[in-house]
Amino acid sequence: MVMMIVTERQKEILNRIVADYIDLAQPVSSEFLEEKHHFGICPATIRIEMQKLTDTGFLYQPHTSAGRVPTDKGYRFFVDNLFARQNFVKQNLGGFEKGFPKEKTLLKVEDLIEREMGDGVRFLQSLTKNLASFSSNSLALGYLFDEDLFWKEGWEDVLGEPEFKETKVITDFADVIKHFEKEIEDIKINSGIKVYIGKENPFSKVKDFSIIISKCHFPNDGKGVLAIAGPKRMAYDKNINSLNSLTKLLETL
Repeated sequence: MVMMIVTERQKEILNRIVADYIDLAQPVSSEFLEEKHHFGICPATIRIEMQKLTDTGFLYQPHTSAGRVPTDKGYRFFVDNLFARQNFVKQNLGGFEKGFPKEKTLLKVEDLIEREMGDGVRFLQSLTKNLASFSSNSLALGYLFDEDLFWKEGWEDVLGEPEFKETKVITDFADVIKHFEKEIEDIKINSGIKVYIGKENPFSKVKDFSIIISKCHFPNDGKGVLAIAGPKRMAYDKNINSLNSLTKLLETL
C-alpha cells in the first residue's frame, strides 16, 4: 500500500474546507476560500489542490459546478488534527472555562451536583442538559451504569440542523440512538474520548452521523457514559472540548 503524503498547503486547505462546511452547511468553493482566508495563491491553484484532495478521498464534489464537501476521511483528518494541535486529551479545567462564561459552567455543574447527587435520575438529567447547552446543535446522551439510567437532551437543537429536513434522516438518526442505547454497556473505551465518524459508527448500519463518547466517573463512585451525537457536519472542536472538560471536572468532585 502506497503511503499518501498530504502537503502543508493541502492540510491547511482541507482543514479550512471542513471548518467552513461545518459553519455554512454548503459546498466550499476555491473562490470562497481565497476571499475568506487569503492563502496568497490564485483560485486556480487552490482548485488544483482541492482536486488532489478529492482524488485521494478527503473531499467530494456533489455537483459538477459545486464546491467541495468533506468525506468521512476528510472529517477524520480534521478531528485527528484537532487532537494533535489542541491536545484535547490533556486539557485541564482551564480549557472548560475558556470557551464559556464561568457562571454557566463550573458553578452551575457544581451546584447541580450538590443539590442532586443523591437523586440519580435528576442528577443525570441535569448533567446531560448542561452538556447539551455546552455543545453545538447536537444531542447530548448520558448513561449511569449503577442505576441503568439513560437520558437524552437537545432533540430540538439537533433536529433543527439542515440535515434533518427529510423524514428519513430523522428516522435514521433515531435508529442510531436506539442501537447506541441498546449497546451502551458494551462500549469499549480505555481512556479519554472516542470519536466515531460516519462509517466508523459501530452502533448501526446507518453511516451519516457522528458520535463522541467518553466514560466518566460520577459522585459516590458512580460510573457512566456521556456522549454527543449529531450529523457528521458537527462542531467537533467545541463538542470534544465540552465533553472532555466536563468529564475532567467530574473527576475532581
